[in-house]
Amino acid sequence: MKRRVIYISGTRADYGLMRHALRLIDGDERFDLTVAATGMHLMPEFGMTVDEIERDRLPVIRIPVVFEEDSRASMALFTGDCIRQMVPVFRRIRPDIILLLGDRPEMLAAAVAAAYMGIPSAHLHGGDVSSTVDEIARHAITKLASIHLPATARSAGRIQKMGEDPARIFPVGAPGLDEIVQAPEPDPLHLAAAYGVDPSRPPVLVLQHPVSGEEEDAARQMRETLEAVAGTGASVLVIYPNADAGGRRMIEVIREFSGVRGIHAVPSVPHADFLGLMRIAAVLVGNSSAGIIEAPSFHLPVVNIGSRQQGREAAENVIPAEYSRESITAAIQTALSDAGFRQRLAAVANPYGDGHTAERVIEVLASVPLDGTLLSKHLTY
Repeated sequence: MKRRVIYISGTRADYGLMRHALRLIDGDERFDLTVAATGMHLMPEFGMTVDEIERDRLPVIRIPVVFEEDSRASMALFTGDCIRQMVPVFRRIRPDIILLLGDRPEMLAAAVAAAYMGIPSAHLHGGDVSSTVDEIARHAITKLASIHLPATARSAGRIQKMGEDPARIFPVGAPGLDEIVQAPEPDPLHLAAAYGVDPSRPPVLVLQHPVSGEEEDAARQMRETLEAVAGTGASVLVIYPNADAGGRRMIEVIREFSGVRGIHAVPSVPHADFLGLMRIAAVLVGNSSAGIIEAPSFHLPVVNIGSRQQGREAAENVIPAEYSRESITAAIQTALSDAGFRQRLAAVANPYGDGHTAERVIEVLASVPLDGTLLSKHLTY
């Protein structure tokens, strides 16, 4: 009998990371896959990215919950609304496993609903360290999950220290690296035409999200970054942030800068194009986890700003900076012209895996016993 798997997807980012794995699961006769799209996927101002899932011909349903306003209260309400909307979906499909990734509120909502409904959940990227409410949510999902699929040995160790049974922990690597291995070489002319960058010069990419607890400062933070990258004289592509509290304020600032001083902005980029842009970029600036997890595979320098990725395992391609144009400018200069850094960059290794995560995930999902012991969890100490 096929195992019914629901993958929860709330953003262009998580879907892009899981795209290769989801395609393999969908093509495996041992599984019956459903992608449940919600949140930012269903918001036109963020590109209505559910269309990308449908273009990939994966079986997708929509869970109609979105972020109503730019506040932390809205994030809490969104989480509660997701639980309410997910329960009837889970009742109807009767999944054997709920597949989750990371620390987003829709993932936490699904983990809560699954735990109370007696449905095992499998969690990718548990045990990672970041900061603020993201880390709190990630570790909460870990405690709610039945199966742990961490990206690194260090993250697996943290999960075990939380009292989780080692028999439930399967280090598999980061799924986002699989798409890098599978992706063809990008066409620079296509990327230039699609995103307004100069094909004769490697672009500066900017991807910066709001930080929980710093939403009142989000607009200033975005302005400091854009002033710094505008001063480089490079061709700059800015991708809109996520819909967390403060995100809309950042978008207002981005719109001020878009179209002037070499800056072009887009609400969303298909993941394959994003990988292509990272492959040809001069530097990635912002606070996205892509700079920590995927960028080392391209030997791409990253200026990582602020605290959002604080504590993450990072390779030597990452240069920290503060939210000031002076700090960001200095970090960009190091990334582009410091001989010692460039030498280390050429030899950088990615600590997050080898690009074969999907195969490991599939074997765990296919082989884990679906019996009462999977839902019966006890601290190991």
